[in-house]
Amino acid sequence: MKVVDGVTGQVKTRAKGAGSLVAQVSESLRKAILGGDYAPGDRLPSEMELTEAHGVSRTVIREAVTGLRYDGLVEVRQGAGIFVLNHHQSRVNPSKLDRARLSSDLEVLEIRTPLEIEAAGLAALRRSPAQEEAIFDCHAKLLACIEADRSIREADLALHMAIAAATNNPLFTQFLEMHGASAIPQSKVVAENRAAEQTAYRRLIHREHQAVIVAISDGDEKTARAAMQDHLRGSQLRYRDLLRDLRGIGSEA
Repeated sequence: MKVVDGVTGQVKTRAKGAGSLVAQVSESLRKAILGGDYAPGDRLPSEMELTEAHGVSRTVIREAVTGLRYDGLVEVRQGAGIFVLNHHQSRVNPSKLDRARLSSDLEVLEIRTPLEIEAAGLAALRRSPAQEEAIFDCHAKLLACIEADRSIREADLALHMAIAAATNNPLFTQFLEMHGASAIPQSKVVAENRAAEQTAYRRLIHREHQAVIVAISDGDEKTARAAMQDHLRGSQLRYRDLLRDLRGIGSEA
């Protein structure tokens, strides 16, 4: 069976950092698929084989595959494996792919919302000084991404992970770890070519996060819950609006 790592099957030393590893693995698999090493209908190596071939964790492989799935390159069949789709056909109707991605983003947000509202309240009651410092550090890194005009997805996830850790209930952290990068919506609320609006949107997210972490720092359980609810339900509303736009359902004047 073929094992993909630049189509060589060799394990390479990779840079540290889950985000960069996911990008590297995803790009390697993407090149192999688009380059014809795997034809539509072919099954990719198993998760364990990909883990060994790329020298990364299963979480990294799962996140890389999630990205390929959202791009319409592969599908995961329960109990059967990962199969290559006809990527030429998948690009015929990009709006359909966008709707599928948006729907998936919304489904994850709906599951996250009640859990993370509870997590914010518990973090306000249980966080240690070190955990509080970790939350503020993640928040500062997210702001640095905004100011450098970089993607905030990794920093966003890290902040929510830090809040989950501050509950001192490992199940909250395990939930986010299980979803990995896909816990953070991949769809763009604002087009990348609208730089000013992108920055404004990212700053809105930053302010929503700030309300959550200030309440946690103050030990204000009620306000922490309310702020997290505003943030995640606000995200749901933004993505529902975008989904309606893609479906051609405008708001009534």
